[in-house]
This record gives sequence, structure tokens and C-alpha cells, in this order.
Amino acid sequence: MQLSKRLSAVAEFVTPGGCLVDVGTDHGYVPIALLEQKKISSAIAMDVNRGPLERAREHIAQYNMGDYIETRLSDGLHALQAGEGDSLLIAGIGGGLTVRILSEGESLLSGFGELILEPQSDIDCVRAWLLEHGFYLAQENFVEEDGKYYPILRAVPGEKENLKAEELFYGPRLLEKENPEAADENPVLLEYLQKQQNQNRMLIGQLSGNPGEKAAQRLCELKEKEAILEFALARFHTM
Repeated sequence: MQLSKRLSAVAEFVTPGGCLVDVGTDHGYVPIALLEQKKISSAIAMDVNRGPLERAREHIAQYNMGDYIETRLSDGLHALQAGEGDSLLIAGIGGGLTVRILSEGESLLSGFGELILEPQSDIDCVRAWLLEHGFYLAQENFVEEDGKYYPILRAVPGEKENLKAEELFYGPRLLEKENPEAADENPVLLEYLQKQQNQNRMLIGQLSGNPGEKAAQRLCELKEKEAILEFALARFHTM
């Protein structure tokens, strides 16, 4: 099975040999592809909606993987028992929902060796939650597909680290190499940061001089974001 660029990047973070629990599996593409590659031994594919789960079952049958992938109708981790999986994957949903799923299933998380997450909003909230609940951000990636940008992270049990604001928003592992080669290693993130800064400065220019209270509050937020973007871009030594 050929995965999209986003899902390929997600799949790359899965440690070989174990059982993958895919929450919000949708079409079931990732567990099917990983089994084809013989990277995992089995998988549990879960989704809160019957429609996507039925599509996943059809694809699983199409690839003759019914003996290796079990499907479950589940809101988050509610249909999972402790110790059933080695890698937990939650991809393609918002950061707020990701945090809710992790919070409601927190008692099960100690059974996983790793969490692979691809939240499509509020990534800073996801990183903050992980740090507060005993996880270390071991790996991160940032990919672009069809004009959209996707942060991906792999968290493992570990000691808490204190992150700066720009690291919460844009990733400590992506920003940690403070040398001229950083831009070459993370060109997609650099491109994203530059676009964000250009857009942010345009909005600041539009709101400057507006006497309204709401405009003033929004301007303050934009200036705070500008400062965070400047700190992040400084890591690339391209300012």
C-alpha cells in the first residue's frame, strides 16, 4: 500500500516488531502498510465512527490481513485493555481531541513504549500535556503535503524537560541544533516559520492604529506570536 507523504512520515516513527494501536484509524492505511512492510506483528485499528471503521475492514479484507488487524468501535481508548499494544498512534485529529483521548485513557498509557502523534492543531497544548504526564519528546518531524503543514512527534516515557515557548509551539527536537546546518535539516519547518512571520507581520500592520479594544487585544496576541517566531527563526541563524 502506498501511503501519502504525511502518513509515511507518521509510519516511520513506529518502532518495529510490536503491536500497533491506531486510534482514529479511518481507512486503516497505516497498519496495513506497516504489516506489508513486516514492520509490526499485529495491530488494533479503532475508530469512534462506524463508517470509517467499515471502510477499514474492507481494506483489511482486501489485503488479506484479517488475522493480523483487529478492528474495534471505540471512543478514544475506551475499548482497549491495558497491555494490548506496544505503540499508540493518534493521527489526523485536532490537538484538543488528542489531549482528551490521552487524558481519558491515561491509565493505559504506561503500557505503551511510545506514542506517535500527529495533531492538526494546538500542538503546543499536546506537547505541554505530554511533558506534564511523564513523557519525553524523543523525535519530531514536520512535513508539507498539498500546501498544508503537519507536525509529527514520537513521545516515550522519560524525564520532564523545561521547554521555551518557541519549543512548545515548533518542537524542541526540530529546533535543538543551533548551527547553520539546521535550516538544511528542517527546510519545511523553516519555510513554514517564514510564511507565518510574513502573515503575522501583515496582520500587525493592518491592526496598528486601530483604536478598538478588541483590535488592541488582538494586536497584543500577534506581537507575542511575533516574538516566539523570532526566537524560533533565530535557531536557524537566518535572521
